[in-house]
Amino acid sequence: QNILTVCFSVGYSAVALNHVIDFKEKKQEIIKPVSPSELFPSLPIVQGTSKRIKVLTRLTLVVSDPSHCNLLRSTSANIRLYDIIAVFPKTEKLFHIACTTLDVDLVCINVTEKLPFYFRRPPVNMAIDRGIYFELLYTPAIKDSTMRRYTISNAISLMQICKGKNIVISSAAERPLELRGPYDVANLGLLFGLSEGEAKAAVSTNCRATMLHGETRKSACGIVYTVKKPRKVEEEEAAVPACKKAKTQA
Repeated sequence: QNILTVCFSVGYSAVALNHVIDFKEKKQEIIKPVSPSELFPSLPIVQGTSKRIKVLTRLTLVVSDPSHCNLLRSTSANIRLYDIIAVFPKTEKLFHIACTTLDVDLVCINVTEKLPFYFRRPPVNMAIDRGIYFELLYTPAIKDSTMRRYTISNAISLMQICKGKNIVISSAAERPLELRGPYDVANLGLLFGLSEGEAKAAVSTNCRATMLHGETRKSACGIVYTVKKPRKVEEEEAAVPACKKAKTQA
């Protein structure tokens, strides 16, 4: 509740509750996500609007073996209950699989240690074409100077390949003090090799695109948003009979 309160006070309108499953630690199963209404009886209202903050559910799978990806390929009923699906590949082979074949919304980049492989252009470009986004965490860079060095180094290595496209910067905060506002996070994006526009998109439009990609994945087809378009003057004139038009022009 304290983390959620800080999120809305610094300007966020949507928050994702992350459920992490690491198959390396012990045998785990994908369970149903906890409903936000059970955790938060009353959601705070976003500053400057009359809408309440949106709470999403997210599943992150830490995969260290190709067999762990079978759960994502299977049509699990519990997986479809999550709004966002992310995968954290530990090897180059798994990173290639995540970018090319897995039906996920986010690919997490390790920022706490030196990467054991180099990013290659073909899988990264294929992930961008498929609408998959790459996630960078900024909380490790705040905690420790060594992890800050790894975070900036790994981020710049990714930017050299993806050219700043499809990047999402998130917190993975476990305490309220680890959170930063959207503008502060955008400034951190400049250290990661992003331009000013790309850094702002990493905390705004790219996050929304990830949410829409998750909705598309759940619906298995796509999403269509309809907006009522006001009638133009030309359409009104077209509705007038030709005889009346002639009299008016005469």
